[in-house]
Amino acid sequence: MVEPKDLAHSLDLPKHAVALVLADRDPGAPPDGRTVLRALGLAAVPAGLVMLQPDLGTVLVIGAIVAGMLALAGVRLAHLALLAVLALLAVAAAFALGLVDQYQVDRLTAFARPDEGARTFGYNTQQARIAIGAGGLLGQGLGQGNQTQGGFVPFNHTDFVFSVAGEELGFLGVCVLLGLLAVVLWRGLTIALRARDQFGRLVAAGVVLWFGLQSFENIGMNLGIMPVTGVPLLFVSYGGSSMFAAWLGIGLLLNIHAGATADD
Repeated sequence: MVEPKDLAHSLDLPKHAVALVLADRDPGAPPDGRTVLRALGLAAVPAGLVMLQPDLGTVLVIGAIVAGMLALAGVRLAHLALLAVLALLAVAAAFALGLVDQYQVDRLTAFARPDEGARTFGYNTQQARIAIGAGGLLGQGLGQGNQTQGGFVPFNHTDFVFSVAGEELGFLGVCVLLGLLAVVLWRGLTIALRARDQFGRLVAAGVVLWFGLQSFENIGMNLGIMPVTGVPLLFVSYGGSSMFAAWLGIGLLLNIHAGATADD
């Protein structure tokens, strides 16, 4: 059975909508204020629906993707600075008005003060870091991780699956995993640069931003350098909808690549 939260990871609308709006302009001309507002309005619809679940982690990833696409489209620096200020004010207002759930506040508190939250909301991150450190250079072997297989790391098949890789595959195994992800990102960037039009370039860049930012967030929360948000590690975490959405992203990249190749 697919959980409602998992469905949030298959929302691919923001990248398409934002790319379509930003590409609808004269070549070489930066997007004007009206274009930026249209793009933000379209992205806000799925982001708002995801937030109602609530799934703050996916909303943050969507926001970062949209911001990256705006920058790549050539939006003026003044507009980007204004959007950054408005985003900070919106976050502050959400906390002040109590729109953020208490468990989300506790997660941020545990991230800011890890020693205080080690036995509560920081427990998962602490155990994940112990598991990764226990892997050493070569790891303890598949299925042999004491921390992860012993149940000390909750959700080690979804949000904290990176801790399993760190403990059982070790530093070298994790390097191979990150290397494979780097190859996907590199190929995605190559496809974006070779796209035949602005729309394809922005869609490909959006997919690369999605893969890179979500992977960084997931791995970062396992290492304790990012707050826990509950996003999966693409292509690795358990979950059919997450895997399906990731392969849709690969399909978009291949389609854009095929279009560029056909023109050569």
